[in-house]
Amino acid sequence: MSAKLKRLNRIKELLNFKNISSHESLVNFLADEGIQVTQATLSRDFAELGVIRTFTERGPRYILDAHESGKQIAKLIGFEILSVEHNESLIVIRTLAGRAQGIAHFIDRLNNPEILGTVGGDDTVLLLPSSEKNIPNLVMLVKKMMTELVGDKN
Repeated sequence: MSAKLKRLNRIKELLNFKNISSHESLVNFLADEGIQVTQATLSRDFAELGVIRTFTERGPRYILDAHESGKQIAKLIGFEILSVEHNESLIVIRTLAGRAQGIAHFIDRLNNPEILGTVGGDDTVLLLPSSEKNIPNLVMLVKKMMTELVGDKN
């Protein structure tokens, strides 16, 4: 996993489990863990993750906006998928090493009724369709994740 993905994952964890109210406090938490980040990079990370500032009974707090972060994470997922293949009953997604479980989790969170479930290994996701007739739609869904990202690279 790249340093950026590790940093993004750690930011998500910190925002979920700590009451972070300022960029400075998050920079300090990350620094305590040996992750050096500038305010500018943190601002870009917030935009990429869909982080928003909200007000709670304890005061302001940064949180992940599920709707926005889902769109941003989908872009990262496309980087991690290498290929998609299928037979008459199963779909196999090849990924970068160490990323299959994250992609399987992302696909599961789509709550698509055409998907029975996923199994994520190290670099392979087994996508189980709820019916064999759903395979073409699901293959197109995965390929769309891959190609939308390619369009964003240009």
